[in-house]
Order: sequence, then C-alpha cells, then structure tokens
Amino acid sequence: MKPDPDIAGLAALSICESLLLSMTDLEIIDRDEAHAILEDAAAAHRRAMEDATNQQVHRDVADLIERIIKGKNSARPV
Repeated sequence: MKPDPDIAGLAALSICESLLLSMTDLEIIDRDEAHAILEDAAAAHRRAMEDATNQQVHRDVADLIERIIKGKNSARPV
C-alpha cells in the first residue's frame, strides 16, 4: 500500500491537536501558550510562502491553523 500524504497529514494534525488539548488539560501549558504555538506555526507558513514554489499549499496550511485557533476544527477549542 502506497502511503497517502493526505492521510499522514490528517493523522499528524489530529495527534497535534490532541497533544495541545491534553497539555492544557494537564496544565502543562495554558490556553494562551497553546494559541501562541499555533500562531507561530501559522506565521511560519505565511513566511514560507515568499520562497515556495507552491505558495497555495502554505497559504492553505496557515488558514487551517488559524481555523483551529478560532475553534472551528477540533471537537473543542484549543
């Protein structure tokens, strides 16, 4: 079976969201820190657009991360 990058990406996204939620639940980090982590990730993709061959991919990733920040992706807000 050939690996599907979409499946791997969705699995990674789910795992990362779950980790952030768990870390906030366990008070390892607070909600503001979880948001800062996500904001840094979105900003990195916005910066990567400048030099990328396929800028739309980075734009879409940044948009998705920003959607997570707004609480519109996971079962409960990060």
